[in-house]
Amino acid sequence: MTRDIDLLIVGGGLAGGSLALALRKTPLRVAVVESITTAQRQAAPAGDRALALAWGSAQILDQLGVWSQVLPAATPIEHIHVSDRGHFGKVRMSARREQVPALGYVATARVLEDAVAEALEQAGVIQYRPAHLQGLAAGAGGIHVTLRQGEESIQLSAGLVVGADGGNSTVRRLLEIGQDQRDYGQTAIVTEVDSERHNRYVAYERFTPSGPLAMLPVGKHRSSVVWTLRHADAVAVLGRSDADFRDLLQDAFGHWLGRLTLANRRQGFPLKLIRAHRMTADRVVLVGNAVHQLHPIAGQGFNLGLRDVALLAEMLAARVQFGDDIGDRRFLENYAAARQRDLDRVIGFTDSMVRLFSNEFWPLAKARNLGLFLLDTCPPAKRMLARYAMGVGDRLPRFV
Repeated sequence: MTRDIDLLIVGGGLAGGSLALALRKTPLRVAVVESITTAQRQAAPAGDRALALAWGSAQILDQLGVWSQVLPAATPIEHIHVSDRGHFGKVRMSARREQVPALGYVATARVLEDAVAEALEQAGVIQYRPAHLQGLAAGAGGIHVTLRQGEESIQLSAGLVVGADGGNSTVRRLLEIGQDQRDYGQTAIVTEVDSERHNRYVAYERFTPSGPLAMLPVGKHRSSVVWTLRHADAVAVLGRSDADFRDLLQDAFGHWLGRLTLANRRQGFPLKLIRAHRMTADRVVLVGNAVHQLHPIAGQGFNLGLRDVALLAEMLAARVQFGDDIGDRRFLENYAAARQRDLDRVIGFTDSMVRLFSNEFWPLAKARNLGLFLLDTCPPAKRMLARYAMGVGDRLPRFV
């Protein structure tokens, strides 16, 4: 089969765009398919969401050549404070103790998207935008792809297709790859607040009986809020006035930051754990939200997807040096196996945290708070948790 390109990435967002950038110095001919225009992306409300970037993710973005553009608009996380409302247990971590400039950073999705999009343009990556994937047909020597761009039907052949097209992945749907889903019975309320006191670049994870409440610094006196409530409670809270909502939030969070003032509109998102039954098919591999969607507790979702992309880029760059087929089934299975440990660990950790800290059964509450206290007073264990939060539990992939 004569190939038009070597690698077709379906999805030009953060995951797909990052993969294309990671491969820009390789001999691979790479193209990206994105379903929306640049103007539509920049106007989308999803661009306003704050993303928690682990320290390890910042290092990956630096390898991609975009971190210098993101950093001026990012807020460092210098401390992490974990507590359980109504109980004594706390865990406190600091960048100084870990000897790094920051444990992580907070930046809006739009800042990251703009940086990746600009770098793609500068690198001259082929882009079909806006275009929609309509068909996939794998063969012995490659994979045939059908795109629709306006009224035009485009036929392409590639060595490998990467599905980086998000939770509603068309690639996954066309391949009939099923998903396991677990409904947490919770809704995340997302907004921003201004605080009376300087947040001192502390990221708070405060557990309440109905679910976790995260406050991420997005400036000296502003924080991004992700407040998890049971569905019925979330509906009721979202229906209250701004003043009532502020009072409820203040009561749940406490006065660590002084008086809080609502600074943005409130939005609610139902929470599920979603995981694809498999990551690969004939000459196709899925990454990011096309494979896994997590509870926002501990802010691991974006970081996990970026590590998907980084490892795939590293393995593809190594393979192409030897002129080997990048769509080989065994190669793709090796990639999936290499990602399995990290995926299982992060998904298992976040799922366990949701279950543990959304349960007010008295003996369990007592045990978990004793655990938080012991963790805070055990330096080796706390360092291990800090490295986990920083996204450096394993070796960072390198592709440049």
